[in-house]
Amino acid sequence: MPAVVNIVTEGELPFPNDPFLQRQMQEALKGKMPRDYHFSGVGSGVIIDAKKGLIVTNAHVVDLAKSILVTLNDGRHYPAKIIGADDATDVAVIQIEANQLYDIPLADSNQLNVGDFVAAVGSPFGLNQTVTSGIISALHRSDLGIEGLENFIQTDASINMGSSGGALINLKGELVGINTALLSNNSGGNIGIGFAIPSNMVKNVMTQLLKFGKVRRGLIGVLVQTLTPDIAQAFHVPTTKGAIVSQIMPYSPALTAGLKVGDIITEMNGETVTSNDDVHNIVGLIREGEVIKLTVLREGKTLVFAIKTDNPETSDNKQREQEPYLYGTALREVTELSAAHGYIHGVKVINLKDYSPASLSGLQPGDIIVSANHQPVTTIDALLKLAKPDPTGLLLNVLRGPAAGFVVIK
Repeated sequence: MPAVVNIVTEGELPFPNDPFLQRQMQEALKGKMPRDYHFSGVGSGVIIDAKKGLIVTNAHVVDLAKSILVTLNDGRHYPAKIIGADDATDVAVIQIEANQLYDIPLADSNQLNVGDFVAAVGSPFGLNQTVTSGIISALHRSDLGIEGLENFIQTDASINMGSSGGALINLKGELVGINTALLSNNSGGNIGIGFAIPSNMVKNVMTQLLKFGKVRRGLIGVLVQTLTPDIAQAFHVPTTKGAIVSQIMPYSPALTAGLKVGDIITEMNGETVTSNDDVHNIVGLIREGEVIKLTVLREGKTLVFAIKTDNPETSDNKQREQEPYLYGTALREVTELSAAHGYIHGVKVINLKDYSPASLSGLQPGDIIVSANHQPVTTIDALLKLAKPDPTGLLLNVLRGPAAGFVVIK
């Protein structure tokens, strides 16, 4: 498989700030303490454009590398440079200057089925051009805690250390995925559970890395949770597949489009939504400025929304301008029907952005705001209207557990 290459990286990292470790090293090195320590790593890559010398691999293979050496299947060696990397998907693109290269065509990973035969090609433990075979054990694996965006192909084709960034191919020799991780037993051995990033996700990320050097993700401004049978029953919906909108960010595209808390998302851009992971993965691959089509259930009716995604930084700036005091504060209304809060009115703080004005002023998640500038607060809208710029700041009366107190946000 001439399109699969071996990658060796080298670099330096600051020496860990661990007093116990530093003391041991000083004793071993007779007081000569190193400022940095050298590291090297091995991995694999796949040539996806022979003319331009473009190679796709895992971001963790080339992360922090000062030098990258690519070895081709015929033994030639070339230095490589990083074009771009995306930690959320663990995809990176590097480039070499070489002739007589061979690339590999990309398959449509949406056409894969469980049970399809596949082969994993890479350089486990530095053993170039190692091929193992197996089947696709599962599709759409997520919530594994491996990457930020997870939609893995699971395979029993053997994947080991050094295979990261290598090719998962079908019987036609087409790329269906980039090998990225494995589950192992306590001894580190392979137990037949490996994971690969689908080729369609790789293609999407790769396109942006080549154009921008990074992935420019869009934002719609919603928080969602998986629709469980209990939640579905409470909302009187006939399905348990979907994601329910639990919060909408102020000044977000979702709010502008008319999305509401309690809406149940069943489709996004024609793809069925079965959980919050689906929403996370689909939105995570949408570029800023693109329009995303949402199908939702609301009070027994099916509604369709077309939402133009925003730049996360632009959205943050809008909120900062409109809400100088409450920028970065996630809020939820507390009604008199809420027995958990003693049948009180107010606005509950759900989350706070680090170093936001509210966070720095001492407001905490779980606080219930009952008044602002001496005026009772019963809704988020009422709170925002009172949170106007003022030289003295915003005075909040909050309940925190059984106690009450004041917080001034400036």
